[in-house]
Amino acid sequence: MIPSHILWDFNGTVLDDVEPCIKSINALLIRHGLDPIPDRDEYQKVFGFPVSEYYKRVGFDFDKTSFDILAVEWVELYNRLSTPLKLCPNIEKALSYAAGLKIPQLILTASDTEMAKGQLKELGVDGYFDGIIGNDNIKAHGKSEIAAEWNNKVKPEHAVLIGDTEHDAQVADLIGAECVLVSCGHMAYDRLAKLKPVYKDPYEAIRSIL
Repeated sequence: MIPSHILWDFNGTVLDDVEPCIKSINALLIRHGLDPIPDRDEYQKVFGFPVSEYYKRVGFDFDKTSFDILAVEWVELYNRLSTPLKLCPNIEKALSYAAGLKIPQLILTASDTEMAKGQLKELGVDGYFDGIIGNDNIKAHGKSEIAAEWNNKVKPEHAVLIGDTEHDAQVADLIGAECVLVSCGHMAYDRLAKLKPVYKDPYEAIRSIL
């Protein structure tokens, strides 16, 4: 069945920002006297949503420094360390393939909507998307509420969510969407494979459903 809508996670699925995220969290950890994450494998084991819980797992104590302050510091570091922006492997090929079938494509992101909008434009792929379902802050609490609001408003016949985290699988289940995951992003394959079908990149993922 051809999807009525494709919901793309952004960070780690469209935007290849795993390395900038590791550099940013490590700079933040060192700034606050904590041990950095040693490598990509360890990062993919500990990352998750809500981001506040991930921060606790890597050692932050919100009694010493509030999450609100840490979130602002992280975004400042990320904005500096994430340039130039990069696309995930084969994502433009995947977007073009879906566009050729005239399937509406939207970004579903825990990030701030305006931030994602600017990044999509800089990446040169904003024209593929019919909209952004995002948050109005930088705290990255998650996507459950905004996805549910969209789902209740649009009532899609058959939405498919493509993402790179456990949270994407949870959100898909919440709104009754089909879900496929990619292992090129922020979470390890072993974590994802327990939940949904996993593919190495977005093009493999989208060809599995189209």
